[in-house]
Amino acid sequence: MSTPGKPFVRIDKNDCVLLVVDHQIGLFQLVRDFGPEEFRNNILAHAATGKVFNLPTILTTSAETGPNGPLLKEIIAMHPDAPFIKRQGEVNAWDNPDFRAAVKATGKKQVILAGIVTDVCTAFLALSLIEEGYTVFANADASGTFNAQVAATANDRMCAAGVHVCSQFAVNCDLMRDWRNTPGSLEMLPYYDTYLTQYGFVARGHAAAVQDGTILPGESV
Repeated sequence: MSTPGKPFVRIDKNDCVLLVVDHQIGLFQLVRDFGPEEFRNNILAHAATGKVFNLPTILTTSAETGPNGPLLKEIIAMHPDAPFIKRQGEVNAWDNPDFRAAVKATGKKQVILAGIVTDVCTAFLALSLIEEGYTVFANADASGTFNAQVAATANDRMCAAGVHVCSQFAVNCDLMRDWRNTPGSLEMLPYYDTYLTQYGFVARGHAAAVQDGTILPGESV
């Protein structure tokens, strides 16, 4: 007799908040499980998801006047009116009362988050949110740490506690659900053209073929 698997928990764009956790220029330099260009792109994509889907978004930093450094200026420009909690000492963002209050004030029951580093800033907060009764989706593409082994251990720890560890593409597709929705292809294809080159070029190639394409001898669908 087979053991039933866990149910597929969907992301509800009407019931989730997006958290940007410690995406700071000093901490960024600790990340070695992604190349710097790829990871910068990933964390900007994470923040942009909040804009595309009109999600309540909360920014937070840890001791930003020290070596951790400030939040990426591109993220602040993207979310100029978002609550921005500058923690003075708390490692786990959930230990900061202003941050807890900001999350609770959204009234949302699902959380999408990413941070630097995966094993501390992402994992500690994700585990605390699970304990508080939230459904948590950790964006693995926008969480970085010292090496791939540390990332895998942290992701295993979160999964074991009930956190849904997902790629950025999985998060976006579950938020969208149907290309005919809003946001749908009109909003997401430009997003992918900016942040997910592989899919952006799939769309560009299709557009070029429709507009100017010629089927070559031996080519078939």
